Amino acid sequence: MKHTEKTIDEKIQGKALFTENKAENTKKLFIESYGCQMNMNDSEIVASILDKEGYNTTQILEEADLVLVNTCSIREKAETTVRKRLQKYNAVKKVNPTMKVGVLGCMAERLKEKFLEEEKIVDLVVGPDAYRDLPNLLTEVNEGRDAINVILSKDETYGNVSPVRLNSNGVSAFVSITRGCDNMCTFCVVPFTRGRERSRDPKSIILEIQEMVDKNFKEITLLGQNVDSYLWFGGGLKKDFKKASEIAQATAVNFAQLLDMCAIEFPKIRFRFSTSNPQDMSLDVIHIMAKHKNICKYIHLPVQSGSNKMLKAMNRQHTREEYKELVDNIFRIIPEMSLSQDMIVGFCGETEEDHKDTLELMDYVKYDFGFMFAYSERPGTLAAKKMPDDVPHHIKKRRLQEIIDLQQAHSLYRTKQHLGKVEEVLIEGTSKKDPNQWKGRNTQNTVIVFPKEHYLLGDFVNVKVEDCTSATLKGIAVGYSDNN
Repeated sequence: MKHTEKTIDEKIQGKALFTENKAENTKKLFIESYGCQMNMNDSEIVASILDKEGYNTTQILEEADLVLVNTCSIREKAETTVRKRLQKYNAVKKVNPTMKVGVLGCMAERLKEKFLEEEKIVDLVVGPDAYRDLPNLLTEVNEGRDAINVILSKDETYGNVSPVRLNSNGVSAFVSITRGCDNMCTFCVVPFTRGRERSRDPKSIILEIQEMVDKNFKEITLLGQNVDSYLWFGGGLKKDFKKASEIAQATAVNFAQLLDMCAIEFPKIRFRFSTSNPQDMSLDVIHIMAKHKNICKYIHLPVQSGSNKMLKAMNRQHTREEYKELVDNIFRIIPEMSLSQDMIVGFCGETEEDHKDTLELMDYVKYDFGFMFAYSERPGTLAAKKMPDDVPHHIKKRRLQEIIDLQQAHSLYRTKQHLGKVEEVLIEGTSKKDPNQWKGRNTQNTVIVFPKEHYLLGDFVNVKVEDCTSATLKGIAVGYSDNN
Protein backbone atom coordinates (compact mmCIF):
# COMPACT_ATOMS: atom_id res chain seq x y z
CA MET A 1 0.00 0.00 0.00
CA LYS A 2 1.65 3.19 -1.12
CA HIS A 3 1.01 6.09 1.21
CA THR A 4 1.61 9.56 -0.15
CA GLU A 5 1.85 12.90 1.55
CA LYS A 6 -1.87 13.44 1.63
CA THR A 7 -4.60 13.64 4.18
CA ILE A 8 -8.00 12.16 3.58
CA ASP A 9 -9.11 15.67 2.71
CA GLU A 10 -6.78 15.71 -0.29
CA LYS A 11 -7.72 12.49 -2.01
CA ILE A 12 -9.61 14.14 -4.85
CA GLN A 13 -7.00 15.67 -7.11
CA GLY A 14 -7.54 17.48 -10.38
CA LYS A 15 -10.80 15.97 -11.54
CA ALA A 16 -12.38 17.60 -14.57
CA LEU A 17 -16.06 17.29 -13.81
CA PHE A 18 -19.01 16.79 -16.12
CA THR A 19 -22.62 15.70 -16.12
CA GLU A 20 -25.45 15.17 -18.60
CA ASN A 21 -26.11 18.13 -20.89
CA LYS A 22 -29.37 19.99 -21.33
CA ALA A 23 -30.42 20.89 -24.86
CA GLU A 24 -31.59 24.35 -23.79
CA ASN A 25 -28.20 25.29 -22.31
CA THR A 26 -25.92 26.97 -24.84
CA LYS A 27 -22.76 27.76 -22.83
CA LYS A 28 -20.06 25.34 -21.70
CA LEU A 29 -18.45 25.08 -18.26
CA PHE A 30 -15.19 23.26 -17.53
CA ILE A 31 -14.76 22.84 -13.78
CA GLU A 32 -11.78 21.20 -12.15
CA SER A 33 -11.68 20.34 -8.44
CA TYR A 34 -8.66 19.95 -6.18
CA GLY A 35 -8.48 19.00 -2.53
CA CYS A 36 -11.11 17.61 -0.24
CA GLN A 37 -14.42 15.84 -0.67
CA MET A 38 -16.08 19.06 0.42
CA ASN A 39 -14.52 20.78 -2.58
CA MET A 40 -15.97 18.11 -4.84
CA ASN A 41 -19.40 18.69 -3.30
CA ASP A 42 -18.97 22.46 -3.66
CA SER A 43 -18.20 22.00 -7.36
CA GLU A 44 -21.51 20.14 -7.68
CA ILE A 45 -23.26 23.11 -6.02
CA VAL A 46 -21.53 25.50 -8.44
CA ALA A 47 -22.60 23.38 -11.43
CA SER A 48 -26.18 23.46 -10.16
CA ILE A 49 -26.15 27.26 -9.84
CA LEU A 50 -24.61 27.73 -13.30
CA ASP A 51 -26.94 25.16 -14.86
CA LYS A 52 -29.70 27.68 -14.24
CA GLU A 53 -27.56 30.27 -16.04
CA GLY A 54 -27.40 28.18 -19.21
CA TYR A 55 -24.17 26.25 -18.70
CA ASN A 56 -23.58 22.61 -19.56
CA THR A 57 -20.44 21.00 -18.21
CA THR A 58 -17.74 19.68 -20.51
CA GLN A 59 -14.55 17.64 -20.16
CA ILE A 60 -12.93 19.43 -23.08
CA LEU A 61 -11.03 22.47 -21.83
CA GLU A 62 -10.59 23.98 -25.29
CA GLU A 63 -14.33 24.29 -25.96
CA ALA A 64 -15.25 25.92 -22.64
CA ASP A 65 -16.75 29.40 -22.35
CA LEU A 66 -16.02 29.40 -18.63
CA VAL A 67 -13.22 27.58 -16.81
CA LEU A 68 -13.35 27.28 -13.02
CA VAL A 69 -10.77 25.68 -10.75
CA ASN A 70 -11.90 24.81 -7.23
CA THR A 71 -8.81 25.11 -5.07
CA CYS A 72 -7.27 23.79 -1.88
CA SER A 73 -4.95 25.65 0.52
CA ILE A 74 -4.27 22.94 3.06
CA ARG A 75 -0.80 22.20 1.62
CA GLU A 76 1.70 24.29 -0.32
CA LYS A 77 1.87 21.52 -2.91
CA ALA A 78 -1.84 21.87 -3.65
CA GLU A 79 -1.47 25.59 -4.35
CA THR A 80 1.56 24.98 -6.58
CA THR A 81 -0.47 22.49 -8.61
CA VAL A 82 -3.21 25.08 -9.15
CA ARG A 83 -0.66 27.66 -10.35
CA LYS A 84 0.58 25.18 -12.94
CA ARG A 85 -2.96 24.49 -14.12
CA LEU A 86 -3.52 28.22 -14.61
CA GLN A 87 -0.54 28.23 -16.96
CA LYS A 88 -2.32 25.55 -19.00
CA TYR A 89 -5.52 27.59 -19.03
CA ASN A 90 -3.52 30.62 -20.18
CA ALA A 91 -2.19 28.71 -23.19
CA VAL A 92 -5.75 27.78 -24.17
CA LYS A 93 -7.02 31.30 -23.57
CA LYS A 94 -4.51 32.67 -26.08
CA VAL A 95 -6.28 30.59 -28.72
CA ASN A 96 -9.76 31.28 -27.31
CA PRO A 97 -9.57 34.84 -25.88
CA THR A 98 -13.30 35.00 -25.05
CA MET A 99 -12.91 32.19 -22.51
CA LYS A 100 -13.26 33.36 -18.90
CA VAL A 101 -11.26 31.87 -16.02
CA GLY A 102 -12.27 31.83 -12.37
CA VAL A 103 -10.71 30.59 -9.16
CA LEU A 104 -12.97 29.14 -6.47
CA GLY A 105 -12.52 27.74 -2.99
CA CYS A 106 -9.99 28.01 -0.21
CA MET A 107 -7.07 29.38 -2.21
CA ALA A 108 -9.36 32.12 -3.56
CA GLU A 109 -10.43 32.96 -0.02
CA ARG A 110 -6.83 33.04 1.26
CA LEU A 111 -5.33 35.19 -1.52
CA LYS A 112 -8.34 37.34 -2.40
CA GLU A 113 -7.37 40.35 -4.57
CA LYS A 114 -3.77 39.11 -4.81
CA PHE A 115 -4.96 36.43 -7.21
CA LEU A 116 -6.05 39.05 -9.74
CA GLU A 117 -2.69 40.80 -9.38
CA GLU A 118 -0.51 37.68 -9.51
CA GLU A 119 -2.39 35.68 -12.15
CA LYS A 120 -3.40 38.01 -14.98
CA ILE A 121 -5.38 35.22 -16.64
CA VAL A 122 -7.90 35.14 -13.76
CA ASP A 123 -11.16 37.05 -14.34
CA LEU A 124 -13.03 36.24 -11.14
CA VAL A 125 -12.20 35.06 -7.62
CA VAL A 126 -14.95 33.45 -5.53
CA GLY A 127 -14.73 32.14 -1.97
CA PRO A 128 -16.55 29.04 -0.64
CA ASP A 129 -19.49 31.01 0.79
CA ALA A 130 -20.12 33.20 -2.27
CA TYR A 131 -21.15 30.74 -4.98
CA ARG A 132 -24.71 32.09 -5.12
CA ASP A 133 -23.18 35.35 -6.35
CA LEU A 134 -21.61 33.72 -9.41
CA PRO A 135 -24.31 34.94 -11.85
CA ASN A 136 -23.72 38.56 -10.76
CA LEU A 137 -19.95 38.15 -10.88
CA LEU A 138 -20.13 36.70 -14.39
CA THR A 139 -22.17 39.71 -15.49
CA GLU A 140 -19.39 41.97 -14.22
CA VAL A 141 -16.76 39.91 -16.03
CA ASN A 142 -18.73 39.98 -19.28
CA GLU A 143 -18.92 43.76 -18.98
CA GLY A 144 -15.13 43.92 -18.84
CA ARG A 145 -14.53 44.17 -15.10
CA ASP A 146 -12.63 41.85 -12.78
CA ALA A 147 -14.95 40.32 -10.20
CA ILE A 148 -14.33 39.13 -6.65
CA ASN A 149 -16.44 37.92 -3.73
CA VAL A 150 -14.66 36.20 -0.87
CA ILE A 151 -16.90 37.30 2.01
CA LEU A 152 -17.29 34.50 4.57
CA SER A 153 -20.82 33.82 5.78
CA LYS A 154 -22.17 33.00 9.23
CA ASP A 155 -25.15 31.07 7.91
CA GLU A 156 -24.56 29.86 4.33
CA THR A 157 -24.96 26.08 4.02
CA TYR A 158 -26.39 25.82 0.46
CA GLY A 159 -29.07 23.69 2.08
CA ASN A 160 -31.68 24.55 -0.57
CA VAL A 161 -29.36 23.96 -3.55
CA SER A 162 -29.73 20.54 -5.13
CA PRO A 163 -26.20 19.67 -6.31
CA VAL A 164 -25.62 18.43 -9.83
CA ARG A 165 -23.87 15.07 -9.41
CA LEU A 166 -20.67 15.54 -11.41
CA ASN A 167 -18.70 12.64 -12.86
CA SER A 168 -20.79 10.34 -10.68
CA ASN A 169 -20.62 6.56 -10.71
CA GLY A 170 -24.36 6.60 -10.00
CA VAL A 171 -23.78 4.56 -6.84
CA SER A 172 -22.29 6.82 -4.16
CA ALA A 173 -22.70 10.52 -3.41
CA PHE A 174 -21.65 13.18 -0.91
CA VAL A 175 -24.09 15.23 1.17
CA SER A 176 -22.63 18.10 3.18
CA ILE A 177 -24.08 18.64 6.66
CA THR A 178 -21.74 21.27 8.12
CA ARG A 179 -19.47 24.00 6.82
CA GLY A 180 -16.51 25.73 8.43
CA CYS A 181 -14.50 24.86 11.53
CA ASP A 182 -14.11 26.38 14.99
CA ASN A 183 -11.17 24.31 16.21
CA MET A 184 -8.30 26.65 15.26
CA CYS A 185 -5.51 24.08 15.08
CA THR A 186 -2.32 26.10 14.78
CA PHE A 187 -1.20 24.39 11.56
CA CYS A 188 -4.51 24.62 9.69
CA VAL A 189 -5.78 27.30 7.34
CA VAL A 190 -9.35 25.94 7.06
CA PRO A 191 -10.99 28.22 9.68
CA PHE A 192 -9.63 31.22 7.77
CA THR A 193 -10.71 29.99 4.33
CA ARG A 194 -14.06 28.38 5.21
CA GLY A 195 -15.17 30.43 8.19
CA ARG A 196 -16.97 29.58 11.39
CA GLU A 197 -18.79 26.34 11.94
CA ARG A 198 -22.49 26.14 11.09
CA SER A 199 -24.84 23.24 10.55
CA ARG A 200 -27.50 22.52 7.99
CA ASP A 201 -31.20 21.99 8.66
CA PRO A 202 -31.74 18.21 9.04
CA LYS A 203 -34.92 18.42 6.96
CA SER A 204 -32.93 19.66 3.96
CA ILE A 205 -30.40 16.85 4.49
CA ILE A 206 -33.15 14.23 4.48
CA LEU A 207 -34.69 15.76 1.34
CA GLU A 208 -31.35 15.67 -0.50
CA ILE A 209 -30.79 12.04 0.49
CA GLN A 210 -34.30 11.23 -0.74
CA GLU A 211 -33.37 12.74 -4.11
CA MET A 212 -30.40 10.38 -4.24
CA VAL A 213 -32.59 7.41 -3.28
CA ASP A 214 -35.04 8.33 -6.06
CA LYS A 215 -32.08 8.27 -8.50
CA ASN A 216 -31.07 4.81 -7.22
CA PHE A 217 -27.91 5.83 -5.37
CA LYS A 218 -26.86 3.20 -2.81
CA GLU A 219 -24.35 4.95 -0.54
CA ILE A 220 -24.24 8.42 1.02
CA THR A 221 -21.27 10.04 2.76
CA LEU A 222 -22.22 12.79 5.20
CA LEU A 223 -19.58 15.50 4.89
CA GLY A 224 -18.15 18.25 7.03
CA GLN A 225 -14.82 19.65 8.14
CA ASN A 226 -15.88 18.20 11.49
CA VAL A 227 -19.08 16.15 11.25
CA ASP A 228 -19.12 15.30 14.96
CA SER A 229 -19.73 18.98 15.73
CA TYR A 230 -23.00 18.95 13.80
CA LEU A 231 -25.64 20.78 15.85
CA TRP A 232 -28.88 22.14 14.45
CA PHE A 233 -30.92 24.41 16.71
CA GLY A 234 -32.65 26.57 14.15
CA GLY A 235 -29.66 28.09 12.39
CA GLY A 236 -26.66 30.20 13.26
CA LEU A 237 -23.18 29.57 14.54
CA LYS A 238 -22.53 26.77 16.99
CA LYS A 239 -21.07 29.24 19.47
CA ASP A 240 -24.51 30.86 19.74
CA PHE A 241 -26.20 27.67 20.95
CA LYS A 242 -26.07 28.72 24.60
CA LYS A 243 -27.89 31.93 23.68
CA ALA A 244 -30.65 30.09 21.83
CA SER A 245 -34.12 29.84 23.32
CA GLU A 246 -35.00 26.95 25.60
CA ILE A 247 -37.24 25.55 22.87
CA ALA A 248 -34.36 25.64 20.34
CA GLN A 249 -32.05 23.93 22.80
CA ALA A 250 -34.64 21.29 23.69
CA THR A 251 -35.33 20.44 20.03
CA ALA A 252 -31.72 20.64 18.85
CA VAL A 253 -30.35 17.79 16.72
CA ASN A 254 -26.76 16.63 17.23
CA PHE A 255 -24.71 14.36 14.97
CA ALA A 256 -25.65 11.12 16.73
CA GLN A 257 -29.33 11.98 16.36
CA LEU A 258 -28.91 12.97 12.71
CA LEU A 259 -27.08 9.72 11.95
CA ASP A 260 -29.80 7.72 13.67
CA MET A 261 -32.46 9.62 11.75
CA CYS A 262 -30.78 8.94 8.39
CA ALA A 263 -30.26 5.23 9.09
CA ILE A 264 -33.89 4.73 10.12
CA GLU A 265 -35.36 6.80 7.28
CA PHE A 266 -33.29 5.03 4.60
CA PRO A 267 -32.64 1.43 5.72
CA LYS A 268 -31.44 0.35 2.25
CA ILE A 269 -28.87 3.17 1.97
CA ARG A 270 -25.35 2.57 3.25
CA PHE A 271 -24.02 5.57 5.21
CA ARG A 272 -20.51 6.82 5.83
CA PHE A 273 -19.29 10.11 7.31
CA SER A 274 -16.14 12.22 7.27
CA THR A 275 -14.23 13.86 8.84
CA SER A 276 -14.26 13.30 12.60
CA ASN A 277 -12.35 15.15 15.31
CA PRO A 278 -11.36 13.13 18.40
CA GLN A 279 -12.28 15.95 20.80
CA ASP A 280 -15.86 15.98 19.48
CA MET A 281 -16.39 12.26 18.89
CA SER A 282 -19.19 11.17 21.19
CA LEU A 283 -19.69 7.57 22.24
CA ASP A 284 -23.35 8.19 21.40
CA VAL A 285 -22.23 8.17 17.77
CA ILE A 286 -20.47 4.83 18.24
CA HIS A 287 -23.56 3.31 19.83
CA ILE A 288 -25.68 4.54 16.90
CA MET A 289 -23.17 2.94 14.50
CA ALA A 290 -23.46 -0.33 16.43
CA LYS A 291 -27.25 -0.11 16.34
CA HIS A 292 -27.59 0.12 12.55
CA LYS A 293 -26.24 -2.35 10.01
CA ASN A 294 -26.44 0.26 7.25
CA ILE A 295 -23.92 2.59 8.95
CA CYS A 296 -20.45 1.54 7.85
CA LYS A 297 -18.05 0.44 10.55
CA TYR A 298 -15.32 2.87 9.62
CA ILE A 299 -14.12 6.16 11.13
CA HIS A 300 -11.45 8.49 9.86
CA LEU A 301 -10.06 9.74 13.18
CA PRO A 302 -7.18 12.19 12.61
CA VAL A 303 -4.74 12.39 15.51
CA GLN A 304 -1.88 14.37 13.84
CA SER A 305 0.73 13.34 16.44
CA GLY A 306 1.27 10.84 19.24
CA SER A 307 3.14 13.37 21.37
CA ASN A 308 1.34 15.41 24.01
CA LYS A 309 3.84 18.21 23.53
CA MET A 310 3.08 18.34 19.81
CA LEU A 311 -0.68 18.04 20.36
CA LYS A 312 -0.56 21.04 22.68
CA ALA A 313 1.54 23.02 20.19
CA MET A 314 -0.99 22.16 17.47
CA ASN A 315 -3.86 23.28 19.74
CA ARG A 316 -5.47 19.86 19.46
CA GLN A 317 -8.00 19.65 22.28
CA HIS A 318 -7.10 16.10 23.28
CA THR A 319 -4.13 14.24 24.74
CA ARG A 320 -2.63 10.94 23.60
CA GLU A 321 -4.17 9.31 26.69
CA GLU A 322 -7.64 10.64 25.86
CA TYR A 323 -7.24 9.50 22.27
CA LYS A 324 -6.24 6.00 23.39
CA GLU A 325 -9.22 5.86 25.74
CA LEU A 326 -11.52 6.84 22.86
CA VAL A 327 -10.01 4.13 20.64
CA ASP A 328 -10.40 1.56 23.42
CA ASN A 329 -14.08 2.46 23.80
CA ILE A 330 -14.66 2.31 20.04
CA PHE A 331 -13.20 -1.19 19.78
CA ARG A 332 -15.09 -2.27 22.91
CA ILE A 333 -18.42 -1.22 21.40
CA ILE A 334 -17.62 -2.26 17.80
CA PRO A 335 -14.71 -4.73 17.72
CA GLU A 336 -14.73 -4.88 13.91
CA MET A 337 -14.36 -1.10 13.53
CA SER A 338 -11.83 0.19 11.00
CA LEU A 339 -9.86 3.32 11.87
CA SER A 340 -7.69 5.53 9.69
CA GLN A 341 -5.47 8.47 10.58
CA ASP A 342 -3.94 11.75 9.50
CA MET A 343 -0.40 12.28 10.76
CA ILE A 344 1.82 15.35 10.57
CA VAL A 345 5.57 14.70 10.62
CA GLY A 346 8.13 17.33 11.61
CA PHE A 347 5.82 19.92 13.16
CA CYS A 348 7.50 22.89 14.83
CA GLY A 349 9.83 21.74 17.61
CA GLU A 350 9.27 18.02 17.09
CA THR A 351 12.04 15.94 18.68
CA GLU A 352 13.03 12.30 18.22
CA GLU A 353 11.16 11.53 21.44
CA ASP A 354 8.01 13.14 20.05
CA HIS A 355 8.44 11.09 16.87
CA LYS A 356 8.80 7.89 18.91
CA ASP A 357 5.57 8.76 20.73
CA THR A 358 3.82 8.88 17.36
CA LEU A 359 5.22 5.51 16.33
CA GLU A 360 4.14 4.05 19.68
CA LEU A 361 0.60 5.39 19.26
CA MET A 362 0.41 3.84 15.80
CA ASP A 363 1.53 0.50 17.23
CA TYR A 364 -1.18 0.82 19.89
CA VAL A 365 -4.02 1.49 17.43
CA LYS A 366 -2.80 -0.37 14.32
CA TYR A 367 -4.76 1.77 11.87
CA ASP A 368 -6.22 0.15 8.77
CA PHE A 369 -4.73 2.91 6.64
CA GLY A 370 -3.52 6.44 6.95
CA PHE A 371 -2.65 9.70 5.27
CA MET A 372 0.72 11.10 6.29
CA PHE A 373 2.67 14.15 5.29
CA ALA A 374 5.59 16.33 6.30
CA TYR A 375 4.61 19.63 7.88
CA SER A 376 4.55 22.61 5.54
CA GLU A 377 3.99 26.11 6.86
CA ARG A 378 0.71 27.73 5.79
CA PRO A 379 0.56 31.54 5.68
CA GLY A 380 -1.89 33.09 8.11
CA THR A 381 -1.89 30.27 10.65
CA LEU A 382 -0.72 30.73 14.22
CA ALA A 383 2.12 28.28 13.62
CA ALA A 384 3.36 30.35 10.67
CA LYS A 385 3.18 33.54 12.72
CA LYS A 386 4.70 32.38 15.99
CA MET A 387 6.41 28.99 15.62
CA PRO A 388 9.66 28.41 13.74
CA ASP A 389 9.58 25.62 11.17
CA ASP A 390 12.78 24.24 12.67
CA VAL A 391 12.84 20.54 11.76
CA PRO A 392 15.27 20.08 8.83
CA HIS A 393 13.83 18.69 5.60
CA HIS A 394 16.00 15.57 5.61
CA ILE A 395 14.80 14.69 9.13
CA LYS A 396 11.16 15.23 8.12
CA LYS A 397 11.74 12.98 5.12
CA ARG A 398 13.29 10.20 7.22
CA ARG A 399 10.58 10.35 9.90
CA LEU A 400 7.86 10.35 7.25
CA GLN A 401 9.30 7.21 5.68
CA GLU A 402 9.41 5.48 9.06
CA ILE A 403 5.76 6.28 9.65
CA ILE A 404 4.80 5.15 6.14
CA ASP A 405 6.69 1.87 6.58
CA LEU A 406 4.97 1.21 9.91
CA GLN A 407 1.55 2.02 8.47
CA GLN A 408 2.14 -0.39 5.59
CA ALA A 409 2.86 -3.16 8.10
CA HIS A 410 -0.27 -2.32 10.07
CA SER A 411 -2.38 -2.15 6.91
CA LEU A 412 -1.26 -5.63 5.89
CA TYR A 413 -1.97 -6.88 9.43
CA ARG A 414 -5.52 -5.49 9.19
CA THR A 415 -6.28 -6.81 5.69
CA LYS A 416 -5.13 -10.29 6.72
CA GLN A 417 -7.88 -10.30 9.35
CA HIS A 418 -10.41 -10.50 6.50
CA LEU A 419 -9.02 -13.67 4.91
CA GLY A 420 -11.58 -16.47 4.71
CA LYS A 421 -14.49 -14.21 5.64
CA VAL A 422 -17.59 -13.48 3.56
CA GLU A 423 -18.21 -9.74 3.43
CA GLU A 424 -20.82 -7.48 1.86
CA VAL A 425 -19.45 -5.32 -0.95
CA LEU A 426 -21.16 -2.51 -2.86
CA ILE A 427 -20.00 -2.60 -6.49
CA GLU A 428 -18.73 0.89 -7.34
CA GLY A 429 -16.91 0.35 -10.63
CA THR A 430 -14.47 -1.65 -12.70
CA SER A 431 -11.06 -2.48 -11.27
CA LYS A 432 -8.35 -0.22 -12.69
CA LYS A 433 -6.00 -3.17 -13.08
CA ASP A 434 -8.39 -5.72 -14.57
CA PRO A 435 -11.44 -4.85 -16.73
CA ASN A 436 -12.90 -8.27 -15.96
CA GLN A 437 -13.14 -7.51 -12.24
CA TRP A 438 -15.40 -5.32 -10.17
CA LYS A 439 -14.18 -3.16 -7.31
CA GLY A 440 -16.07 -2.07 -4.24
CA ARG A 441 -15.66 -1.52 -0.52
CA ASN A 442 -16.75 -3.45 2.52
CA THR A 443 -18.20 -1.82 5.63
CA GLN A 444 -14.65 -1.14 6.89
CA ASN A 445 -13.88 0.93 3.77
CA THR A 446 -11.37 -1.62 2.47
CA VAL A 447 -11.30 -2.05 -1.31
CA ILE A 448 -12.27 -5.54 -2.56
CA VAL A 449 -11.88 -6.77 -6.15
CA PHE A 450 -13.56 -9.87 -7.59
CA PRO A 451 -14.61 -11.37 -10.97
CA LYS A 452 -17.54 -9.59 -12.62
CA GLU A 453 -19.54 -12.66 -13.63
CA HIS A 454 -23.24 -11.66 -13.89
CA TYR A 455 -23.17 -8.95 -11.21
CA LEU A 456 -23.89 -5.31 -12.02
CA LEU A 457 -22.78 -1.85 -10.92
CA GLY A 458 -24.63 -0.88 -7.74
CA ASP A 459 -25.29 -4.44 -6.59
CA PHE A 460 -24.63 -5.45 -2.99
CA VAL A 461 -22.71 -8.71 -3.23
CA ASN A 462 -21.34 -11.16 -0.66
CA VAL A 463 -17.67 -11.81 -1.43
CA LYS A 464 -15.44 -14.46 0.11
CA VAL A 465 -11.98 -12.99 0.72
CA GLU A 466 -9.24 -15.32 -0.53
CA ASP A 467 -6.14 -13.10 -0.76
CA CYS A 468 -4.93 -9.62 0.13
CA THR A 469 -2.27 -6.98 -0.16
CA SER A 470 -1.79 -4.16 2.34
CA ALA A 471 -4.30 -2.09 0.35
CA THR A 472 -6.71 -4.48 -1.33
CA LEU A 473 -8.74 -7.60 -0.64
CA LYS A 474 -9.24 -10.16 -3.40
CA GLY A 475 -12.07 -12.64 -3.50
CA ILE A 476 -14.93 -14.32 -5.29
CA ALA A 477 -18.63 -13.48 -5.18
CA VAL A 478 -20.84 -16.08 -3.49
CA GLY A 479 -24.20 -14.39 -4.08
CA TYR A 480 -26.23 -11.26 -3.55
CA SER A 481 -26.48 -9.79 -0.07
CA ASP A 482 -29.79 -9.18 1.69
CA ASN A 483 -29.47 -5.43 1.05
CA ASN A 484 -30.41 -5.65 -2.66
